[in-house]
Amino acid sequence: MTRATHPRGAATPLLSLVLVLAAALSLAGCGGPATTHHKPGTTHEEASGSSGTLLPARDESGHRLREVPAATAPTVRVEARPDTEGGWNIHLTVERFRFTPDSTGGAALPGRGHARLLADGRETARLYGDWGHVPPGVRTLTVRLHADDHTVWAVAGAPVQATVRLDGAPAAPPSPRPSGTATAPAPATTAPPSPRPTETGRTVTLTITGKTVEPPPSRIELKKGERLTLRVTGDRADTVHVHGYDREVPLSPGVPATLTLTADRTGLFEVETHESGLLLTQLVVR
Repeated sequence: MTRATHPRGAATPLLSLVLVLAAALSLAGCGGPATTHHKPGTTHEEASGSSGTLLPARDESGHRLREVPAATAPTVRVEARPDTEGGWNIHLTVERFRFTPDSTGGAALPGRGHARLLADGRETARLYGDWGHVPPGVRTLTVRLHADDHTVWAVAGAPVQATVRLDGAPAAPPSPRPSGTATAPAPATTAPPSPRPTETGRTVTLTITGKTVEPPPSRIELKKGERLTLRVTGDRADTVHVHGYDREVPLSPGVPATLTLTADRTGLFEVETHESGLLLTQLVVR
């Protein structure tokens, strides 16, 4: 019987080619571009590649706060310009932050994500770039920075955000953290004076009619240790809650509710209603 023979070493090039292809496929599977999207069955907050510290606190819409050091935290400033067809064109200036619409829903990576717009205390839209439009009728606009996993970037327990008034009143005072300030080109008017502290502390009166709060949501500056009394009257049953202090008081239609606390924690704390999710005011304790 005659056997076919092959020259010695003839199989070596073919074997080498197979090994090279296998190695290339292996590298493509393990070392390709990393994705920030979470795996099926996991939540956004469980996605890999997260950064900072996930706090138990949440914002008005229920998003968890993600704490990062002030030195590396993103910042945002907002400018509003009247639009000829009504409303406002807004421009964001961000630092240490990049808009990543293609990674939305993925992991929280440092300095990446999107912005959300809160019109008069209620979340209305997202921004995946530095320009946007706000329809007429909005009086107070807040721009807040979110990570790709929808958590809120935060410093010292407070969201990284900027607020601007669109009704001609001065912009909100600067945040105590490096989240930027906001100015609007609308003509400034004289703002009502802040309530002065008395021997028994400061008293702030708020009235809720539908989705409108009077006076409009702003920031109340407090010194650490100062006593504050909130008197809230609403037109429906609800609960007033002070975030960070875990203090709350029930609301009955037309009946003033009183909540008194001592500002013994520094930072920015939001006061809102539970059922309607309405932002009433913010406390800035220094």
